[in-house]
Amino acid sequence: MTTLPPPATDLSADEARRLALRAQGFLGAPDRRGGVRGVLRHLGAVQLDTISVLARSHELIPYARLGAVGRKAVEAAYWTDTHAFEYWSHAACILPIEEWPHFAFRRRAYRNRPQWNHDLPDGVYAQVVKQLRAEGPLTATDLGGAKRTSEWWDWSGTKVAVERALMYGEVVCVERRGWRRVYDLAERAVPAALLHDDLDDAECLRRLVRLAGRSLGVGTRADIADYHRLKAEQVDAVIAESGLVPVTVEGWSKPAWADPAALETPPRGRHRTTLLSPFDSLVWERARTERIFGFTHRLEAYVPKQKRVHGYFAMPVLAGGRLVGRVDPAREGRTLVARQVTLDGPKAVPAVAQALVEAAGWVDCTDVRVERVDAPDLREPLAGELARLLA
Repeated sequence: MTTLPPPATDLSADEARRLALRAQGFLGAPDRRGGVRGVLRHLGAVQLDTISVLARSHELIPYARLGAVGRKAVEAAYWTDTHAFEYWSHAACILPIEEWPHFAFRRRAYRNRPQWNHDLPDGVYAQVVKQLRAEGPLTATDLGGAKRTSEWWDWSGTKVAVERALMYGEVVCVERRGWRRVYDLAERAVPAALLHDDLDDAECLRRLVRLAGRSLGVGTRADIADYHRLKAEQVDAVIAESGLVPVTVEGWSKPAWADPAALETPPRGRHRTTLLSPFDSLVWERARTERIFGFTHRLEAYVPKQKRVHGYFAMPVLAGGRLVGRVDPAREGRTLVARQVTLDGPKAVPAVAQALVEAAGWVDCTDVRVERVDAPDLREPLAGELARLLA
């Protein structure tokens, strides 16, 4: 392990929390001029996911920071003018196009991978590349079909080939059409100045560790590694040269590092009140979320219904720089339905009501209905606050 210099700064738990909020775009005036593209560059990665309740997660991320930005405008901001590409980062993520060179280490790792879950039939890879060159951009269906049977895991040879080409960096996902990836050759989709794998692994990792630290504000090694799903030893190898500053944080049992620019100016400004996607980068890492906010966050969509505690797609509610509750939403016509609301005491009622009403307006709902509140004595105050805001 690299020998690190002693910590330069002691931070209180509250200072660390505020650094994290500002780094994630929730404290201070949002950069509305930068818009959705500014949010993407600021965060460094926006996670994609198949679940759509209020909206898809990659739409919820800028909404949480900017407010009611148009949903069509969100898609256009991501996918036009070769502004972004989709690749494997924290998970399947939209990434700023200028970061293409810094994922060369991962493309090389995929090319050198000895085993895969799906077999690649002879000749299919070359045929897919040839077809994309002649006809692209294309979906997997356009290329000949994504599946052999109705089972989600039973990919066709064409789908295996085009996904392998995406991992290798020969093919890029240039947009999502509905929920289907649209593929094109990297040589067409990535600006020529960026289309290279010239950077060695150490340079790629230094950049991604630095970006993760900037996007987190302050974090432990595990926090930083999780942001782009790096290995602990990869972080250890480069963190001393990453530009991040060692710090100690009150109540944190592990060493931490901070973005030096974030330490120069104390975080101040207005806090956002909003519903968060369960896939928001503010709450990606469960241990970090508990450490910073004292809030246990778990996506229960894949938990059997009878074992769910907070609901299928429980969205944390952020207010005043704290996580003050959860809402499990649904939509029925033009009514936003809160199937279950969990509140962190009576003080959370106005914030949760405000977050519900704002989200309803964003998705073109005119009413909000609450089905269940975990604390029955707070049901009436919540209903009253909702009625006041909707009047």
